[in-house]
Amino acid sequence: MRLVAVVGPSGAGKDTLMALACAADPGIRAVRRVITRPSEAGGEEFEGVSEAEFSRRLEQGEFALHWQAHGLRYGIPRQELTGEGVLLFNCSRAVLSAAREQFPGLEILLVTAPAAVLAGRLAARGREAAEDRSRRLARAEFALPEGLSPLIVQNDSTAERGLARFLAALQPCKA
Repeated sequence: MRLVAVVGPSGAGKDTLMALACAADPGIRAVRRVITRPSEAGGEEFEGVSEAEFSRRLEQGEFALHWQAHGLRYGIPRQELTGEGVLLFNCSRAVLSAAREQFPGLEILLVTAPAAVLAGRLAARGREAAEDRSRRLARAEFALPEGLSPLIVQNDSTAERGLARFLAALQPCKA
């Protein structure tokens, strides 16, 4: 199994490209994250849990990696990290150093887009208030930890073009 952390600013299209890549290639799978957000909030396919449930599962050691961002808690369940092929997980740029320590050989794929594209996508998805969107956009230029050399996908056009770039970037990761 090849493990790939997919990172990038909110609105870059990480979830969309991951879902399209999984649909296009049976050798690519995505981790289903656990998030302290209602499941009906939309976006990626995830398991929505309460703060109490997340804390309980964290205490029981169910997460291989966890972090907090945008007022939410995120976890990568250990049970998801099995099988063959390329395994993708949407990860916070802030925990990449910890992820590299936890998973030697971890590949990093950075999905990005120009600020105007990010703003338009965040507004279109309608999940956050204007103030929350502004905070997410302010973090768009968050630097990756030193010493990391991510594969970079510019997702500034159509979903089809973004998918082609995403799959091309994954080619070095495939066995």
